[in-house]
Amino acid sequence: MKLYGISGLGADKRVFDSLILNYEFIPIDWITPYKNESIKDYSKRLSSAIDTKKEFCLIGVSFGGLIATEINQILCPKITILISSAHTKSELRTIFRWFGKTKLIKLIPSFLFDPPRSIAKYLFGAKNNKLLYNILDDTDLNFAKWAVTELINWKNITQQENVFKINGTSDKLIPPKGNTEMELVDKGEHFMIVDRANEISKIINDKINVLQHYI
Repeated sequence: MKLYGISGLGADKRVFDSLILNYEFIPIDWITPYKNESIKDYSKRLSSAIDTKKEFCLIGVSFGGLIATEINQILCPKITILISSAHTKSELRTIFRWFGKTKLIKLIPSFLFDPPRSIAKYLFGAKNNKLLYNILDDTDLNFAKWAVTELINWKNITQQENVFKINGTSDKLIPPKGNTEMELVDKGEHFMIVDRANEISKIINDKINVLQHYI
C-alpha cells in the first residue's frame, strides 16, 4: 500500500518529515497553477503523479486536504485521510466563505500573503517555530494567493464514504466541524502534523491497518 501526501497551503513535504508510517510514503510536490485555473482542474493535473495501477491512499493536510478531496472524486483511493482540513465547504469557517463572496481577494497584492511571523505562529499554534518560519520564507506568494482564492471559493458539497478526518480541538484555522468520520486530537492545533507527529502517525497507521484487513 502506497500513501501519497499533499501538504498545506504554501507548505511543502517537510511537514511530513516527523511522521513515522508503516507504509511507503510518497509526498507529491506542488505544481504551478495556470492563470485562473480552478481547483478541480489543478487537482486533475496533480493527480497524474499517482500510480493508480496499485492500491493507494491519500493524505491531505490543510489546503492539501481540499486537493486530496478533489482527487478522491477523480481516482479511487482506498481511503483519503484529511489532517487539519475540511471535506466539504460547509466545514470551513463561515468567515472564509463570506470573504469569498466579496471577491475582494482579487484586489489584494501577492506580497500581502506573507503574514507577520507572530501572527502565523498564533494561527498555526506552532511549537516548531523554526520549521514554520522556514516554510513561510520559501512560500511562492503567487501560489499562496491562488490557493487562498480557491479555498475561500471552494464549492464542494459531495461527501464521500472513504474520507476520514483528523482534526485538532484547538485548531484556529479549520476547527473540527461536520459529520465526516473524524478522530479528534485533544488540544491539537493547525500545525499538529509536526508538533504532534507521533499521535498523528499512530492514528494513520491504525486506520490503514484496519483497512488492510478488509482488502
